[in-house]
Amino acid sequence: MKVFKLQENLLLLRLKRKDPEAFAKVYDQYLTPIYRFIYFKVNSAQDAEDLTSEVFLKTWNYITETEEEIENLRALLYRIARNLVVDFYRAKSKRDLVQDDQIMEAIPDERQQNLLSGIDQSIELEIVDVALKKMKDEYREVIVLRYIEELSISEIAKILDKSKGSVRVLLHRAIKVAKELLTKNG
Repeated sequence: MKVFKLQENLLLLRLKRKDPEAFAKVYDQYLTPIYRFIYFKVNSAQDAEDLTSEVFLKTWNYITETEEEIENLRALLYRIARNLVVDFYRAKSKRDLVQDDQIMEAIPDERQQNLLSGIDQSIELEIVDVALKKMKDEYREVIVLRYIEELSISEIAKILDKSKGSVRVLLHRAIKVAKELLTKNG
């Protein structure tokens, strides 16, 4: 873990110096997970691609312009992605008057299917999908970040701007609600 942290710090230092090769390395390393995270929330490949591009542009601008120390590059990328999705839906709601409960749709991908089938092999995927759609956005989001994106509690805390304890409580409540919904639907 220390080696990874050292590599990330060196990469951040190179980014601060506006090194395009360092940015290309970040882009290659995080493109797929950031795209998947956004796609899971917006349910449109075109919107996800646009927002993903904007995440990397904003990240580049932030890193090269800020004087603040960046402790975790991955958490920064997810936080920017999350904020852009929120902004996307704010703008969309003004245009289309979208209802809050339509903001996030669960998109089954290979990792999600593996996660969901691991919860209970006997429960059909449709039942799990219905349960996820019935959950509050923040519960669904914390489950996705923890079990699909496989982020640590610390990283999730930075992304959501909450304490680690709050994230643990939120995750515990989300799992409890998921179990209740699955039991009710099963």
